[in-house]
Amino acid sequence: MAHQATPVRRARLGRALGPEPTAAVSGAVLLLPDGDEVSARRPSPLMATASVRALGRRLARAGHDEGLVAHVVHYRYRGWNGSEAHLAQDATWAADEVVRRYGDVPVCLAGMGMGGRAALRAAGHTAVNSVLSLAPWLPEEDVAASPEPVKQLVGRRVLIVHGTNDERTDPELSFRLAARAKKANRDICRFEVHSDGHALHQYRSEVHALSEDFVMGTLFGRTFSRPVEDALAAPPPLGLRMPLAAGFGQSLRRPGVPR
Repeated sequence: MAHQATPVRRARLGRALGPEPTAAVSGAVLLLPDGDEVSARRPSPLMATASVRALGRRLARAGHDEGLVAHVVHYRYRGWNGSEAHLAQDATWAADEVVRRYGDVPVCLAGMGMGGRAALRAAGHTAVNSVLSLAPWLPEEDVAASPEPVKQLVGRRVLIVHGTNDERTDPELSFRLAARAKKANRDICRFEVHSDGHALHQYRSEVHALSEDFVMGTLFGRTFSRPVEDALAAPPPLGLRMPLAAGFGQSLRRPGVPR
């Protein structure tokens, strides 16, 4: 009896989130869910995407009139898996797929946890103009191993957001990566969410508002809020330890209130 060939696993894009854009697609956000350090299993579709779907829907609504499309990336594997860096490979494939579907439009990679690491690692793709990395999982520094690369971030706008009480991945590691990247790329900033944990649940509304402000500014040239402008302009460490204020975003939605 002949053995059947093992099916080749393929990454895929989920259906576009939110309402269909009223204009032709002119920008894309690729949402990269959290994952594990090592796992050859397939991600559970619903559980894996829960951390990024709400953010994706918010961004799709915010950019609806300007032609923004938002897709969740469904990975082949649940794990990063060492030098294979499967999640980063899938993020790169997804950027290629955006170009194939929509043409030459700017792409923002928006990742959570291990997906935040994938967003940073895959930023060198020619279509990518910005990276949003929420509570990125980063490896512990090891003198025997090469440090996490940052040269691919040159020419991209980068926002890292990290809770100060994150017990899954040390926020100090994302600060150190941002500090190294800032030496070659001034367009990087990092916000700290005081007392919040890895999932950033406590200040979810503020984190989503900050993310919207950044993504709409990078993809469509909207004016950044004052805190984001200040963080991008400030020298390290100030612009890399910017506190996210409680209630951020509320004033941005009120007519007549300066951004």
